[in-house]
Amino acid sequence: MPRFDVTATRIDGLVVIRRKPVGDDRGFLSRLFCEEEFAALGIPMRACQINHTMTKRSGTIRGMHFQHPPHAEIKLVTCLRGTVFDVAVDLRKASPTFLQWHGETLSADTPSSLYIPRGFAHGFQAMTDDCELFYLHSDPYAPASEGALNALDPVLSIRWPLPAAEMSERDRAHVQLAPGFKGIEA
Repeated sequence: MPRFDVTATRIDGLVVIRRKPVGDDRGFLSRLFCEEEFAALGIPMRACQINHTMTKRSGTIRGMHFQHPPHAEIKLVTCLRGTVFDVAVDLRKASPTFLQWHGETLSADTPSSLYIPRGFAHGFQAMTDDCELFYLHSDPYAPASEGALNALDPVLSIRWPLPAAEMSERDRAHVQLAPGFKGIEA
């Protein structure tokens, strides 16, 4: 019995994965990831790093982060507590959806995850207080390969659902896209 449904977004490779929890009066079991089942669905993913974040305040924006090759990574993002507006921006050189973004509401109450392929920047806005996210990464964090976009860059025109209540100094200081930015290799 398949434990996942996959819904494509308008950006090639970026998909929403809906889990099929199995439950009874005691509660439920929900499989967050299975390499074999994902592969059968055409979703390549090996997880070598797992991260857990907690964001205290609604309206907080984190991101938009990515890693350059050879450390470009795939992410599988799941909300364990609260609700977030999760965003991926296509940075793939020569992609027909280059610099387009997709936002997905992820919630602890909805069994969904966002699968973000290599070549995308990722960030989110907390829609409730005390949000917790669980990330699977295909590659370990490599500081020398880190890249980022400014989440408030008008070139991206991300429509954050709430006013930006907080951002880290680091995220706020990310430069805006320079004219002529050509993208990254995926």
